[in-house]
Amino acid sequence: MQKSLLFLALLFLVLTVNAQNAPEGYLQAKRQLASGSYWDAMNSFRAFTDESKYGKLALYASYHAGESALKANQAETAIGILRPLADRTWDNQNETIMLLAEAFLFNKNITEGLDLLKALPQSYEEQANDLAYEYLVKQSLDFLVRNLKEYQDFPAYTAALSTVLNKKTVLSTDEKSLYYELRGQGENWSTGNTVKNDILDLVVILPFSSGTQSPDPESFIFELYEGILLGIDQLKSEGMRVSIGTFNSKRSVDNLRSILSDEKVKSADVIIGPIYPEEADLVSAFAESAQIPFIHPLSNLGDRFEDKNYSFLFRPSAENISEGVFRAIKGQSWGSRIAIGYGGSSKDLRSANELKERIESDGFQLVDFKELNPRNAASFLTDLGIRPTLDSVEANVDQVIILSDDPNIASPILSFSESVATEIPIFVMDSWLSFNFANYEMLPHENYYFIANNTPNYESETMKLFRNEYYQTHSTLPSLNAILGFELVYWVAMNARPDLGYDFRASLDQRVFAPGKLTWGFNFQNSNSNRYVPVFSLSAGELKPLNY
Repeated sequence: MQKSLLFLALLFLVLTVNAQNAPEGYLQAKRQLASGSYWDAMNSFRAFTDESKYGKLALYASYHAGESALKANQAETAIGILRPLADRTWDNQNETIMLLAEAFLFNKNITEGLDLLKALPQSYEEQANDLAYEYLVKQSLDFLVRNLKEYQDFPAYTAALSTVLNKKTVLSTDEKSLYYELRGQGENWSTGNTVKNDILDLVVILPFSSGTQSPDPESFIFELYEGILLGIDQLKSEGMRVSIGTFNSKRSVDNLRSILSDEKVKSADVIIGPIYPEEADLVSAFAESAQIPFIHPLSNLGDRFEDKNYSFLFRPSAENISEGVFRAIKGQSWGSRIAIGYGGSSKDLRSANELKERIESDGFQLVDFKELNPRNAASFLTDLGIRPTLDSVEANVDQVIILSDDPNIASPILSFSESVATEIPIFVMDSWLSFNFANYEMLPHENYYFIANNTPNYESETMKLFRNEYYQTHSTLPSLNAILGFELVYWVAMNARPDLGYDFRASLDQRVFAPGKLTWGFNFQNSNSNRYVPVFSLSAGELKPLNY
């Protein structure tokens, strides 16, 4: 007790001496600040900012001058006072950085303020987040979405974005996906202490039905699932121990949320599906929290997975596709004039924009860039000078790229091509190979080239065996989705290895290329999607990669 009283007496003595040593003008400035006379306080403090005359007191005077300026709504003046002080190493440096950040935020220099707050020590984390959130919730949704990638690890940023999304009554598709991803990040999922064994535990979550709609056995979802089941049967026949748990997401986020609390999901080694954006983003958030690899089986839109550790696309991303096409163009000498037509899907538009940027920055000439539909598809070629006359000698294009999987766009283009004796290369997606109206042997020249998207290797022996087995079971030939489902299970088993502790990322990074069982192969090194995107020529019914 006596020691405590002695300490308090000494502290009072120090404070009294300091107060006595401070100039009266400085003390008057502090009183003005405390009473709300911010203009007067700012000017009074500025009289004591000469460090050669007032030493350390000048640093405190500058700090309080900046504080007064900010409270007087003079943010630019505060920034000018505080910026050099924030670079100094002194007792109140972190407090100065915090105040400077607030001045930037007040002045609508939001990113500058956030950068300062992010750099503060962990002990200031709560204060920094409170301050950032106060200003971020006042920003537009467009601003918050545009800068999400830069500040997604800043809790105040994602919290503010979630708040702004909650307030908006109508959301676009991308905004809905982002909303559900953020909701997932807010969950506190716990997976417990799951013991790994030599059994590959797969969980499949697919929308077999939705709302009041009953499951459709003829849907692409069931085709995909049939391929997955055949793949599991194949692994078991090869001696691998595999278990599967199947769940119907019903296209309901609330239903999906209850599925993610199931113990079988929490103890899975790999999760396959779901496929729709709002569901996929929620499962991605779960996967990152639970550290369980999540594989999207069909999508090409992987920009939200780029910085994830446990979320993957099985197929190439739109960026991968544009890179593969660009590599093929660069590897040939077919001329510099290029036209790009694209379909109406998000994947088509993203691939087209990525490719447009690549070719223009590399010196190619973009002569046309157009969204296609069934009505303008054929005229897209005639407008380029490709007409049913004398080998299209007046064509003003050297290469045509069509980024669309829509058969309604492919049909008029292929019909038109049968009447045109042109050798101008036309790049299309590999899905065009499976259209039942496509007969490439009828074309005057072998000028169609096919962009890989996990392309099946139709002439391989394993594919022939698979098609026979599938036909014996289902009395029909396998669809592309069934092939992808089978191949997906093979790829998962190849990389979900017990010797690596089921560390998917480590396994994928070990190899630049891995051959497929039914497809041409994979490259996931340093990527969350398949980077192996060759472009194929078709000669005598056989596909041959151009650029690998």
